[in-house]
Amino acid sequence: MKKYIQLLTVLCIAGHTGFAQAKLVEKVVKKGDEMVIPYEKYVLPNGLTVLLAEDHSDPLVHVDITYHVGSAREEIGKSGFAHFFEHMMFQGSDNVGDEQHFKIISEAGGTLNGSTNLDRTNYYETVPANQLEKMLWLESDRMGFLLDAVTQKKFEIQRSTVKNERGQNYDNRPYGLLSEFTSKNLYPYGHPYSWLTIGYIEDLNRVDVQDLKNFFLRWYGPNNATITIGGDLDPATTIRLVEKYFGSIPRGPEVTPTVLAPVKLTSDRYVSFVDNYARLPLLVKTFPTVKNYDKDMAPLACLAQVLGQGKNSILYQQMVKPQKAINATAFSRMSELSGEFSVQITPFPGNSLSSLDSLFAASLVAFEQRGVTDDDILKFKGGIESQYINGLQSVSGKVSQLAAFQTFTGNPNMIGKLLAMYQSVTKEDVMRVYNEYIKGKASVTVSVLTKDNRAIEAKPDNYKVDTTQYTRPDYGYAGLKYVKAADNFDRKQMPGNGASPLIKVPAFWKKNLANGIKVIGTENTEIPVVTISIKIPGGQLAETDIPTKSGIAGITASMMNEDTKKYTAEQMALALQKLGSNINISSSFDYTVITV
Repeated sequence: MKKYIQLLTVLCIAGHTGFAQAKLVEKVVKKGDEMVIPYEKYVLPNGLTVLLAEDHSDPLVHVDITYHVGSAREEIGKSGFAHFFEHMMFQGSDNVGDEQHFKIISEAGGTLNGSTNLDRTNYYETVPANQLEKMLWLESDRMGFLLDAVTQKKFEIQRSTVKNERGQNYDNRPYGLLSEFTSKNLYPYGHPYSWLTIGYIEDLNRVDVQDLKNFFLRWYGPNNATITIGGDLDPATTIRLVEKYFGSIPRGPEVTPTVLAPVKLTSDRYVSFVDNYARLPLLVKTFPTVKNYDKDMAPLACLAQVLGQGKNSILYQQMVKPQKAINATAFSRMSELSGEFSVQITPFPGNSLSSLDSLFAASLVAFEQRGVTDDDILKFKGGIESQYINGLQSVSGKVSQLAAFQTFTGNPNMIGKLLAMYQSVTKEDVMRVYNEYIKGKASVTVSVLTKDNRAIEAKPDNYKVDTTQYTRPDYGYAGLKYVKAADNFDRKQMPGNGASPLIKVPAFWKKNLANGIKVIGTENTEIPVVTISIKIPGGQLAETDIPTKSGIAGITASMMNEDTKKYTAEQMALALQKLGSNINISSSFDYTVITV
């Protein structure tokens, strides 16, 4: 009888009995040496997108569920909802007890977390492969059976937690309010990027539990979500489990893309604020650019590197090396609706923010005279290729990339296209975007002042946010109803463990060189990268022989990261960047460690 019951269970899963059947949309496999993350893509009748990435390199699975909603779906007076709800999703659901989500996954040998940004919220866990069904049960329960477990008590606890998080990470941290201050002065009043994901304290104080429930009902439907599962899995079995646990969850309201006009500044905006926690002033200039995946994304990233990343950059050579600034960096950040090109400069003692503003303008002139070199392009391409390839070493890296591509482009197979976009950047492209978005263009300049010196802003403030043109969006919160899934199985029963996964220890080899060096190595052909780690006995422990030289091991390692007799620091950095490589030397208690 026992054998019959087990066989019947297997047949039910294999035959979809009572489950919503997923439609296979595409299957992508690697051909030759092309850069691709193999996957299968399905869509359930309720709109849930499912990506499966089979990878047997480790006996693990990584589960990511991304909801296409972030703080950009909020409104004036109701900021912070997306991040607040991230907290509530870990507080239990109908069939998962209070505070049990973390406990169940930890006891299963896994790790988990969630994150919220402007455009999406995701929840993810990495667990042994035999815990996969349990993870699908957990994630589906909070997608379909959450709201009755959202009590006023839990709500108040998490409201306090979020307010404390804002205090810790923003209000009471040096430069913590910089991004908030920049955003509200860069974007029009009411633009969904004009406030931080954490939200404002006054909005967190006024929100009630029904507001939060409406936010969930509006945006957390399966048709606004992508579940991506990668690792040591069988696709056929896994999609049946997804159908079982997610297929009965009702579709949510329809979600349409947000379309906004590009941000345009008609004149330079100068604003300042006093940071009570900062010890040094800071100058930040921000130019509006383009949204993510735009054709200019790659050349803008290259421009940021040429202007302000590394020891060969324009800003380093013009400001840091001659000790006019302690730090000077540039970076290009793009999101779903728009992008920003920002420069941050910390003055060397004795230099004012006003002088830095002039020095930045002079640095741009120096850049125009110098131009973009072949070496600039080579090191940019080498670094980008290395960055993306290294990001695919772990199953979590592959899953995260697939989830992001699907959420924001609808096409998970973007890794090769994205790399091709970066690899096609030319010197002319970089100068074109410089002329289009930076040269002579209006920007927002923020002067961060210290409490000890409040009168050194780059220029007097000349901009005030106009709040008169705001039209409140109608996101469709009226009349939302909570409808639970109807299942043909007992959700209260937590799935057990699957068969214990087999751990395959990589083969390795050893060799003793004639000079006494001991070598151990292993081969892994998953990505085209070689890693070398050299451990030399003699870290901090060796300092006991010279007690008056405490810290000498760390100083030695730091100096070895700089230059050599034959090569300057700039020459070393350039050569490594062109290779897409890096060398790091550090000191531990027992060793000096060189990693290539």
